[in-house]
Amino acid sequence: MRRVGLWLTVASLLAFWSQSTWAAMPNGVTLSMLWGVPFAGVLLSIAFFPLVAPVFWHHHFGKIAAACAGAFLVPFAFHFGPTAALAALAHALLDEYIPFIILLSALYTVAGGICVRGNLHGSPRLNTAILALGTLLASVMGTTGAAMLLIRPLLRANDNRRHATHVVVFFIFLVANVGGALSPLGDPPLFLGFLEGVSFFWTTVHLAAPMLFVSGALLAIFYALDAYYFHRREEARSSFLDPTPDSGPLGLDGKVNFILLAAVIALVLMSGLWRPQVAFDVLGTHVALQNVVRDVALIGVTLLSLALTPRAARAGNDFDWAPIEEVAKLFAGIFVTIVPVIMMLRAGEAGAFAPIIHLVNTPSGEPRDIMYFWATGLLSSFLDNAPTYLVFFNLAGGDAQALMTTGATTLAAISAGAVFMGANTYIGNAPNFMVKSIAQSRGVRMPSFFAYLGWSGAVLLPLFVLTGWLFFRH
Repeated sequence: MRRVGLWLTVASLLAFWSQSTWAAMPNGVTLSMLWGVPFAGVLLSIAFFPLVAPVFWHHHFGKIAAACAGAFLVPFAFHFGPTAALAALAHALLDEYIPFIILLSALYTVAGGICVRGNLHGSPRLNTAILALGTLLASVMGTTGAAMLLIRPLLRANDNRRHATHVVVFFIFLVANVGGALSPLGDPPLFLGFLEGVSFFWTTVHLAAPMLFVSGALLAIFYALDAYYFHRREEARSSFLDPTPDSGPLGLDGKVNFILLAAVIALVLMSGLWRPQVAFDVLGTHVALQNVVRDVALIGVTLLSLALTPRAARAGNDFDWAPIEEVAKLFAGIFVTIVPVIMMLRAGEAGAFAPIIHLVNTPSGEPRDIMYFWATGLLSSFLDNAPTYLVFFNLAGGDAQALMTTGATTLAAISAGAVFMGANTYIGNAPNFMVKSIAQSRGVRMPSFFAYLGWSGAVLLPLFVLTGWLFFRH
């Protein structure tokens, strides 16, 4: 929180600089694919270092992310001038990263203060029920909130099982991603759509069928797989001791955090509904008043949670800052290095990613819904899914009223691709990384970056092929 406060202080001081001091960033048309190399460096570091040098990565992943950010900013400053580089950095931090990490920290802290007291016993039926509950909650309290609320009870329920990796992997699929498809509160891309004028319940109506299909299929696959491990692979160990003793009836500690969780949801909604048309120009980035109020209030909610939550609740969750620290450092590098990639995408047919643009529209300009689904989804697997959603939203016309009516299937395809396929990689959605980190801290052997791709390739991609054919084949 001290670091977040420092960033906000710096941003406030920079706001006093004259708007004319800062040059606009260059047009994405002028950028070549080489500007995407630092971003590729972040991704490859996340993929390879934990495999080939795990100890080095554990101690220096923040420095590696910072080095990749520098590998973009320094050449960018030399080529386009220091003012353009500072404008790019300000945009990445003020418009995207700082609001992102403040919201994420608030949800992590508040949900991490709710402790399920007592011991659950993991079984195929119980595990499937927890995944189903988390999938439903994700659209109400966000994928991060639902994931942080339920991951620790789920891990505790399965801490006596040899095979728990698949439980966490499907938890990431469902709770940290697919479950957030039914409201703007669920996932950042849908919230951006809400800010652009998409009505609150439009997503609920138009994504209900594909979301229920995908989540239902995943729950059925999970139950079959968990039953196999539970009955076939673990029956010989039926007498082993549960490391978490039964300590009385189930209950909840830290209930005050449910009120604070409601406050987080209300603040997010406020920033979308209250538009006073007041903005501050900071290094060429427009920071809206409602977003400043939201972020400052979220910091207050986070501090209140730390002050009001009983110590026993956080102790029962083994709460620490390591998962959010890992996300904060790695995603700082991702948000900075992704700037030129998003600029090239926004350049449309005139930019370096023109072949992708040609894929999603016919020569006459008609949208190919299934290609919007796959293009948005596959890019969201490796890029930040919120700006990727916005790029394709604007590519499809950018008129919310038209997209909600005549372009409804196209908007649904973009929305579903951004939300569903965030589950394809660990970096597709921020909760993925936090769930992975928490599970590893509890002794679960989580798949490497490429091994996780194996899971998503085997389970998710065939399901998404069927989903695209059923709902978006126009």
